[in-house]
Amino acid sequence: MIQRIQSLYLLLAAAACTAALSFNIWKATLSGNPNPVTVNASSNYLLFVLYIIIILLSVVTIFLFKKRKLQFRLTIFNILFAIAALAYQYVVVQNTANKLSQGGTTIVSASYLPASFLPIVVIILLFLAARGIYKDEKLIKSLDRLR
Repeated sequence: MIQRIQSLYLLLAAAACTAALSFNIWKATLSGNPNPVTVNASSNYLLFVLYIIIILLSVVTIFLFKKRKLQFRLTIFNILFAIAALAYQYVVVQNTANKLSQGGTTIVSASYLPASFLPIVVIILLFLAARGIYKDEKLIKSLDRLR
């Protein structure tokens, strides 16, 4: 189970998503306010739920190594959830920036933090896992033809 490379990719994807859930995504410094405004996945309910779904689906998919077709399908769904989380993360940051600028405050500096790029890493790891599962399925089919 864990010796398969796709299991390691799925485990790393779950770990990267957990890290994205734990750290701040975006930070803005406002004029006249010494405390920066931060956005993280825990502050938005839908983004939090998307990250939890990605983590749980990755962990559950690791243990479906005997059902490769189901494992492949769940990994593809997980990629779609990760893309949705990345897009919604961008929308949340843009909405926060718009609310701050419409509130009459001036944003001195705003920047994405390194944790905001972790969903891209998750998508890449899930894609590599799906590719590994597909190669395993292809190998098994070719071995069945030889029998």
